[in-house]
Amino acid sequence: PWRSLLVLLSLHTVAGMSGWSECLDGQDVLAKIKENSLTGDTVAEFVANTDLKGVRWSLSGRDADWFYLDGRNIRLNTSAEKVLDQETLGPVLMAELSCYEEDMFQTVYRVMVEILNENDNLPMFSEKSVQSLRLNELTPVNAVAFTVQAFDADDDKILYSIDQTSPDAEYFKIDRPNSGEVILSKPLDYETKTQLTVTIYASEMNTAEHYNTSTNVTIMVQDGDDQYPRFVPCVLLFQDETSRICTSPTYMVNVTEGEEDIVLEFSPGPIHAVDGDRGINSSISYAILSEDEGGHFSINRETGELRLMKGLKDRLLTPVVHLQVMAYQDDDPRKYSVATVLVRLLAVNQFHPEFELPEYCGFVTAGKSAASLVNTYGSRALILNVLDQDFDNGFNPMIYFSLGVTSNHTDIYQVTQSGLLIAKTSHLKPKQKHVLEVMAVDQESGDSTYSTVVVEVLPEGQLIPHSPLVNERLTGCTVGKALFLSMAFMGAIGCILSVLMWLKRKRKGMRDPLERGCVAQGKHPNVSTEFELSSPVKLTTIP
Repeated sequence: PWRSLLVLLSLHTVAGMSGWSECLDGQDVLAKIKENSLTGDTVAEFVANTDLKGVRWSLSGRDADWFYLDGRNIRLNTSAEKVLDQETLGPVLMAELSCYEEDMFQTVYRVMVEILNENDNLPMFSEKSVQSLRLNELTPVNAVAFTVQAFDADDDKILYSIDQTSPDAEYFKIDRPNSGEVILSKPLDYETKTQLTVTIYASEMNTAEHYNTSTNVTIMVQDGDDQYPRFVPCVLLFQDETSRICTSPTYMVNVTEGEEDIVLEFSPGPIHAVDGDRGINSSISYAILSEDEGGHFSINRETGELRLMKGLKDRLLTPVVHLQVMAYQDDDPRKYSVATVLVRLLAVNQFHPEFELPEYCGFVTAGKSAASLVNTYGSRALILNVLDQDFDNGFNPMIYFSLGVTSNHTDIYQVTQSGLLIAKTSHLKPKQKHVLEVMAVDQESGDSTYSTVVVEVLPEGQLIPHSPLVNERLTGCTVGKALFLSMAFMGAIGCILSVLMWLKRKRKGMRDPLERGCVAQGKHPNVSTEFELSSPVKLTTIP
């Protein structure tokens, strides 16, 4: 409307108000001035004789304080606090120019000044525009992730763009630059990245300056139900910056023939699964899938606790029972995982293993060869025999030999799993005597037994005695045993412990039923969790 009014007024206006004289009828004033003009700038000029006595001009009206008269000029009146701003004042300033003669009002002229707009404002994002938001990880690619909106006080058109240097610019794109719609361009994954940050620019499209501004948008990724239950501990197969792949563990336990109505304690244990969606954490239930036709086992649906209900009685026919345990989400049973459970059946363990002798005498000849067997009387190979009355022939295939911590020169000797003792002969010197403590452990039950081996180093050419004669015993094992006790007396506390353990192994007979149960459940610290039988020992030379 104001533009139409200006057109009408211009019909009665001549440039510069030429022809004004005294207070004769004149024309309305129409002028233009740029916004942000400075104080004193000329708005309009007229030719009236302002020097005539008795004639006076004055400004009044709504916007008169924006102007002042300076002779024949109407000038702009601004200050640092009072800026000519078209966006604030509007497009037109209105005032009245009055003429007085002898202080008597004669006539009035209308003053209308159009403020010419300049590009003096930057685009600004609205307060309602997104600065932080939540986005579900299941949001499909090419869907609108969020929308931004900016405005320009100069009414300039705005274009939107993504700062490609922002941390997570690869996840988003803008297909229509003037819409403000930001599109998801890459799948989200809560398990690998829970927060994204992207910078959006708003720029003037149709100006020479192309002023712009930016805003940082933070996107909190919400967990979606896209992961399956996961048995723990997870066996990691592969991991990088964007993915993590792992497989279910194999749960293992030992039980004794005939045991029943017991809770099985597994290694690793307990049987437990968690929701793969960490932010959702759906409740998990458990079930046995297969290979329990006899109904020997039951599983607690809520906790995963596995119980042996009926005893397994034939370890020769079924040495290992394989079970498949399933963990599934209560709210979506289609999401499940399966883990393998191995239950190994052990023979009833009633007796401790025992070395055939409490002490062995051995001989080895010093020489240049890399290694040689330690022999006993009659130049026969020294064999460490362990008897276990739980076996018909006394031979327990699960016996594992090792040198005790109280032994000296363990860097020279090695005991094989068939009970042979090997020495690095190139490291020996004649007339040396070495005292070795040998430990034998039943890998199934965890029972252990100890024996002492006294090794005498002979010079090359000296024969090994044929039998333990009295004088030989005095110079051989008995002296070695005295040396062993002397070492213990002088502070080798480990040797004293060895003697005590030797005394302990004399306890023979039936084991306490409760102790047998604990061993069968794998509670003994020395019980092996590996289900493969030990492979035959191969005799090799020591490098």
